Amino acid sequence: MAMVLDAFGSYLGDLLRQVAEEELGMLLGVSSGIDKMGYKLRDLKNFLADADRRNITDETVQEWVGQLKRAMYEATDILDLCQLKAMERVSSSVDAGCFNPLLFCMRNPFHAHEIGTRIKALNHRLDTIKERSAAFDFINLWSYEDHSIKVHASLHGNPSRETSGELDRSGLVGEKIEEDTRALVAQIFQTTKEVNNNIMVFAIVGVGGIGKTTLAQKVFNDEAIQSEFSKKIWLSVNQNFSESELLRRAIIEAGGDHHPTGDAKATLQRTLKDALIDHKTLLVMDDVWNHGTWEGVLKIPLVNAVASGSRVLITTRDEGVARGMTATRPYHHIDTLAPDDAWSLLKKQVLSSEIDEDHINKLKDVGLKIIQKCGGLPLAIKVMGGLLRRRGELRHDWEHVLDDSKWSITGMPQELNYALYLSYEDMPSYLKQCFLYYSLLPKSRKFHVDQVIAMWISEGFIHGSSNDLEEYGRNYYNELISRNLIEPDKSYVGQSYCSMHDVVRSFAQYMTKDEALIAHNGDTDILTKLHSQKFLRLSIETDRLQSGQLDWKSLQEQKSVRTLISTIQIKMRPGDSLVTFSSLRTLHIVSANVVSLVESLHQLKHLRYLKLVTDIFVLPVNIGNMKLLQFLDLRGCENLANLPDSIVKLGQLRFLGLADVCMIPRGFRGLTSMRRLLGFQAHMDGDWCSLDELGPLSRLRIIELIQLENVSLASFAANARLGEKMHLTNLFLSCTSRLGDDGLVKEKEGVSAEEQKRIQKVFDELCPPPSIENLRIPGYFGQQLPSWMMSRSRVPLNNLKFLSFYDLACCTQLPSGLCQLPCLQLLQVDRAPCIRRVGTGFLQAESTPFPRLTEMSLEGMVEWEEWEWEEHVEAMPRLEKLWLINCKLRRAPPGLASNAHALKELFVEDVQHLNCLEGFSSVVELTVCGSPDLERITNLPNMQKLTITDCPKLKVLESIPVLERLVLEDYVMEELPEYMRYIKLRHLQLLCRIWLLSSIAAGQSGLEWDKFSHVEHVQAYTPDGDNQRKWYVLYTRGDNFKLDSNISSSMIFSDRLSSFMVDTEGFVAVYKMRRSTFSHVCSLVRIPVFEYMMPWDHTFIDGRVLSLQDGVAIALRMLNSGESPVTVGSSLGVNESTVLMVTRIFVEALWERAYHQFNYPGSAKMEKIKRKFGKIHGLQNCCGVVRTAHITFGSQNCDHEENDGLLMQAVVDPDMRFTNIWLGLPGSMNQSSLLHDSGLFMSCEEGTWLNGSKLNLSDGWQVGEYIIGDAGYPLLPWLLTPYHLEDKDSSADFPPYQAEFNRRHSAATDVMLAALTRLKDTWKVLDREMWRSASSCRLPQIIYACCILHNIVIDLEEEAADMHSNQENYTEQVRQVAEEDAARVRDILSQHLIESGEGKQEIVAVASCSGNKNKETRSTLTTDIRSRKGESARYS
Repeated sequence: MAMVLDAFGSYLGDLLRQVAEEELGMLLGVSSGIDKMGYKLRDLKNFLADADRRNITDETVQEWVGQLKRAMYEATDILDLCQLKAMERVSSSVDAGCFNPLLFCMRNPFHAHEIGTRIKALNHRLDTIKERSAAFDFINLWSYEDHSIKVHASLHGNPSRETSGELDRSGLVGEKIEEDTRALVAQIFQTTKEVNNNIMVFAIVGVGGIGKTTLAQKVFNDEAIQSEFSKKIWLSVNQNFSESELLRRAIIEAGGDHHPTGDAKATLQRTLKDALIDHKTLLVMDDVWNHGTWEGVLKIPLVNAVASGSRVLITTRDEGVARGMTATRPYHHIDTLAPDDAWSLLKKQVLSSEIDEDHINKLKDVGLKIIQKCGGLPLAIKVMGGLLRRRGELRHDWEHVLDDSKWSITGMPQELNYALYLSYEDMPSYLKQCFLYYSLLPKSRKFHVDQVIAMWISEGFIHGSSNDLEEYGRNYYNELISRNLIEPDKSYVGQSYCSMHDVVRSFAQYMTKDEALIAHNGDTDILTKLHSQKFLRLSIETDRLQSGQLDWKSLQEQKSVRTLISTIQIKMRPGDSLVTFSSLRTLHIVSANVVSLVESLHQLKHLRYLKLVTDIFVLPVNIGNMKLLQFLDLRGCENLANLPDSIVKLGQLRFLGLADVCMIPRGFRGLTSMRRLLGFQAHMDGDWCSLDELGPLSRLRIIELIQLENVSLASFAANARLGEKMHLTNLFLSCTSRLGDDGLVKEKEGVSAEEQKRIQKVFDELCPPPSIENLRIPGYFGQQLPSWMMSRSRVPLNNLKFLSFYDLACCTQLPSGLCQLPCLQLLQVDRAPCIRRVGTGFLQAESTPFPRLTEMSLEGMVEWEEWEWEEHVEAMPRLEKLWLINCKLRRAPPGLASNAHALKELFVEDVQHLNCLEGFSSVVELTVCGSPDLERITNLPNMQKLTITDCPKLKVLESIPVLERLVLEDYVMEELPEYMRYIKLRHLQLLCRIWLLSSIAAGQSGLEWDKFSHVEHVQAYTPDGDNQRKWYVLYTRGDNFKLDSNISSSMIFSDRLSSFMVDTEGFVAVYKMRRSTFSHVCSLVRIPVFEYMMPWDHTFIDGRVLSLQDGVAIALRMLNSGESPVTVGSSLGVNESTVLMVTRIFVEALWERAYHQFNYPGSAKMEKIKRKFGKIHGLQNCCGVVRTAHITFGSQNCDHEENDGLLMQAVVDPDMRFTNIWLGLPGSMNQSSLLHDSGLFMSCEEGTWLNGSKLNLSDGWQVGEYIIGDAGYPLLPWLLTPYHLEDKDSSADFPPYQAEFNRRHSAATDVMLAALTRLKDTWKVLDREMWRSASSCRLPQIIYACCILHNIVIDLEEEAADMHSNQENYTEQVRQVAEEDAARVRDILSQHLIESGEGKQEIVAVASCSGNKNKETRSTLTTDIRSRKGESARYS
């Protein structure tokens, strides 16, 4: 009974009075009939409250009540029609100049006759109903008038119960729950003979509301449980569950693929199984009603996947469910609360700032008696606490509740809880309706408080002064919260979303069973109910019936429906419409296929509330016929571009919500009933509504204006008259963002000075009234914020509580006036790239700055470096939460640490230059993420939880005495930080790379043991694809510590090379390097090779596991032999696939780990290279030789297709090391184009490479650094080619210095030929047929890998150089290449070589010097940075 007779009678009385006051009956010629209807309803009014009361238990009354309800609904329909006809009269008489009621009736005889006939029939029904009432002896409890007074006197005062594993500790009382938790945890850890294929099931059994869920949450969050299981899944099952939805939620909780292909049960079970393979898993199934949930849905994927020791914990009201799931005995039966614990819980509900605990303790004797009547049930006690809080704190108030006769009422249905019934009966009748209606909202969706209130208003549950309906509704909503009948979702601010406990929901739905059908997922008898009973309200969130998919036709028999809520896709057929639902007042549809329904919308004459989430493109042009429509929410219609012109005829409209693309026609100014307007586009087009149309809408309370950049003149904004709207509390002023993903102004959408001034003037005119409480400004691009925000003198924003800025493209400072706002609680700035400094003005105020600020978020101020706040400046005394995200702040201001005494949570993310965090004495929880320069976290005496993510330089963690929990996330670090040795922890959660995880899995034999073994509980995980916890290590400290992992010892590779991997020819002959060099290569690639190989079992053919060195040896054989993988595998005892996989892994690992060699040589290194070129080849200041070679990989691949190979442009030093490589495709490039495309060319032309010390000549000339190349290259200041002497006449007298230069040039370029010959002779894979045509995508990596190995061998075997010594950065000076004449450079250099005597030095042949290198030099392979960061090669 969503209608409560007494309350609805009050609403009907209001309608009758309105009809009388407006003389609608007279105007329509039916005044006498309406009068009689009013008399008859007033005669019945005295019985309504008692009839409602007896309707619950007295079946003889129920039929009579049903008849009366339908008669009252019919009365409201008739009165609606009277109002609609009167509206038509007004619109049709506008041109007549006067109005005559008799003339109207004569002109509209059908209207008068239709309404009169319905009134006559209704009056007859009311006579019959009144006559029957005499048999029930109803008691006169109160009258309409008394009730109306009560309604207004009281105004001073997830819609689903989807439980989660999160524990609300505020509701915990007593030691009993701690004892129960310990007992259950111990039971779960028992190691007796297990059942269900390694899964033991445990059950918590008890009646509804006794605390089963709370106990399960306590167990789920127990630290021992958290450490024991690598996967923990919480599923809220409920009575009517959907198999597919249950499996999907389990997959998400398990970290599996969120979007498996298809909804088939088998597919979802297979996906769940894949997510749980080899994981020790805890599954909690809350509120299980049928053991088939386990046996038929979840058991199969779990028993076939999870590791031994996995557990299932269920909560259920039915012991038979526990038996059906073969749960371990004894089941855990929850006892009712002990008296003292129950008293503590009751006190928590009653206590408030106005009620003293000592005073409440004096009422303990009465309270314990009330608790006894509640049966010790926690839910009942909470509800009674809400009731007592409403009744008062005096003894007689409590005694009145205790002595209430409703405790002893007989005949109560099993579904009803006495405490809930008592609380329900205590509610005023207006609140009962709202409470019952709330239970109709689909459990699968969240409904905002404003949506709920709009539905209440549409149903007539809130009535009275039109100006105050939303305020009344919010008071009703808050009253339900205060009575503990709905519970706020704490993840949302302002109690904007709530949930309802299942027991409470069941109670409410039982009370509405004669009027409402609630179709949940899993219901199998929906069609039967639809065909057997007429409902007034339908709430549908399932599309699966016993006969298939729900279609629209099955609903159309319900012709009396007043509310239709559907959140699923209903099957539609051509011709389906809404016409049959002629009494519909509330329509909430989430469905794509509703085009046919929308076409018939205009025929719903009584509709007040319309919410559509659909893909429609248009609304019917005659939507203006829906004269009574009050709430129109189209925010889910993203394809709807324009509203029809008739929208401006909806004079009753109180709420309009639009998607961002939707335009409003002119004439909007006439909708003066509007209270909430969201998504209003500020267009200046003459055909569409502009800001000036908002001027007359004085009743607006919430406004969202978007695309304000389109307002061309400030005068248009002034015409909106926002400052005159004295009821306005929420204002959103939005422009389209000018910022890109990087937080900076988009280059193509730069903001001119003129645009900045114009938007600032526009916003200056959008000044809000003093009543404003919530202000949001997204996308503003003025240089200064609006003037009314910079100074309080213009507008005293004394009521402002919430202030948010987003995407401030051009603002250079935060306004100084903000700190003086007396009520400001939340300040948020998200992306403001031009703010570099927050100065002292931000905190300048006559009194304490920001006196009530509790939360502040400063995010995306990407250039912000300085925050001035000295220690002596007291400010923000109530600040509890602070977010600092994505900026360059160098330090936290001293004043923040010393004055923010209430600060409990500090979140620091992507703060680039922050070095230290210290001295925050009150902070309890700290999160630091992506702060690359952070080195120290110290002196945090109260911090209990610390989360560190990607802070590679953090070395010091000290003076944190009470730290309990550390979360450390870093997928790059290879070992635990040293500070782990010295901090005391109860719990460590580590998210890391597989290498570190395997080191931890090694336990006492591993290198990390001393860093984590002192921690009580350790959970360590490594992701794999979408599975964030694929690999795990779980550790619990103790005398007999427990360490569990799914990383087996066979996965931790040995470093030993198998003996038969060494050929009789000798190690060097086979692997082309000494054993010591081989060991160095193994150490270089050890970590990535391990991580790449771990997911697979790589073995020899005989089953022995490959060691790390075995894998490296196989890869080297592949690269240096050039043989097929079959041949290599056969010779080494492995199969072809293993050879291919291991080689690929090695090549990728070598690329990854050798990138540190790719830095351009430092100046000292380059000086050695130049000296050696000068000494050996007589070319002073030369830095290398460049040449282009064709790497063919043989003429054909294994599929007998021709190989194009790759062009390789290489630079070598005098010791034949490759210092730069660039690759290209031969078909599209030649030597010249490859040069111009290369990073070498770009960097040298820009003057950032080859920009070191110059060669000073005697005549004052200077020659910069250069490389040499053959005549095929262009002559450039930094690239010297030989003279073209062969083009001259042999008898010509050319200068001798040119011939000498060419001779030296030729001798030096022989170094490159020798290097390329050695490279191909050693690594024959470069010149042999490829083994897979598909491997061509890896050719660049293979070339790079061979060049890296080439250099390593030279460094370690011919130079014995330190591979890691080259850390010096090259000089940052920029060479002005454009100012140099290449030919002149070559000439003066050649002449200098002759004149300085360098030409007389012996030029040592390359072949003879290759083994006699300068001991002081070594080379570095240099590759363009772009290639190093992801491109193996550059193709053109």
